[in-house]
This record gives sequence, structure tokens and C-alpha cells, in this order.
Amino acid sequence: RTTLWWDLPLIDSYRLMHRMYRIPDARYRENLDRCVELLDLEALLDVPVRQLSLGQRMRGDIGAALLHDPEVLYLDEPTIGLDVISKAKVRSFLRDLNAERGTTVLLTTHDLTDIEQLCRRVMVIDHGRLMYDGPLTGLHEVGESERTLVVDLERELPPIEVDSARVVKVEGPRQWLAFPAAASAAELVARIAAEFPLVDLSVREPDIEAVISRMYAEKALS
Repeated sequence: RTTLWWDLPLIDSYRLMHRMYRIPDARYRENLDRCVELLDLEALLDVPVRQLSLGQRMRGDIGAALLHDPEVLYLDEPTIGLDVISKAKVRSFLRDLNAERGTTVLLTTHDLTDIEQLCRRVMVIDHGRLMYDGPLTGLHEVGESERTLVVDLERELPPIEVDSARVVKVEGPRQWLAFPAAASAAELVARIAAEFPLVDLSVREPDIEAVISRMYAEKALS
């Protein structure tokens, strides 16, 4: 639900909040200018809220929530229904807000890209029960998560056979090997490089959506 006045231009909603919350004039102007710049609101200030798109209204709502300099910002699905460009603007703004002002951002979301791009700490909740509370990087170590090593060889070869890893895909001279997330990628690369004509490689972290899906699936079976 929006906190903005539906029939008023966006700037009028901001002016009303300025008075309602008794925000000092200097702080209001500083925060307004900052939100307008970082959330790209300049062209929207004189537009009635009812004429704004969902993404524009979401950015306007976030600006309204920050006019009084909160120490903690609570956001519920801040990117739901937004187009790619609007999502990128909101995420960029939230990163800058946390880095520059130290504002704590607490968000709930089903868009796991929000989590990957914004969060250092993650809580996974299932019907009120806390399943995980810790760093984002720690999620990769939950259960039987796997990383993927993508190797480019000089020529097409049979699937690589190496301890603690298995080939899951082959396309010409390129092979994909899955290995435990907790295992050393450097050791695996060293073993492969010693036996095969390696040209290039990359390591892909576990897909966070797959990790969380596995957590819920394991819980359902327990």
C-alpha cells in the first residue's frame, strides 16, 4: 500500500510529510535532493501519484520513507512487479544508502536476485520457523550444495575423470564439472591442469534459488 496521496503530485506528498513529521527544513531539502537524484525522480515530482507506473510509484514511496532520515528502513517486496531498469535503480539506491549513511535495510522478498545483490546477512523462514540465519556466503555450504567448474580444453576430449568432481555437461572442448561447495576449487583446477590441455576456466557459485529450494525440499521430507 502506498504512503503517497493518490490525487496529488508526488512533490505535494513530500511537502505534507515534511510538515507532518516536523522534519527540519535543511534536512528535508538535503534528503529530498538526494532522493530525487539517486532515485531519478526529477521528472516525476509534478505528476499525480495515480498517473505513475508501479516502478515509479515504488521509487516515490522509498523516497518518502527516507525524508526523515530513518536509522532502519523496512521494505516489503521492494522490486515486485518492477521492470528491469526500475529494479536496477532501486537496488543501486539501497546499496548506496547502506554504504554512505549506514542505514540498516531490512527487506522481505521472493526475488532472490535482490538477496544476491543487496544482502550480506540472510534469514530463511518457513511457516514462522527460522531455517537459516547467517551470511549469504554461508548459504552455499548448507546441505549438499555444489559449485561448478567450467573448463575450456584445447580440443574436444572424453569427459574428464577426477576425484571429488563429476562432469555434468559437455559441449565440444568445453566441460562443466560439479564439485562440493566446501571443496577447494584451486586443488581441483591443479589436478585437471596437470593432466589435461587447459585453455581457460571459471568457477560458478551455487545458484541461491537451487540452494533454498533444496532446503525447503529437505524440510518437507523430514
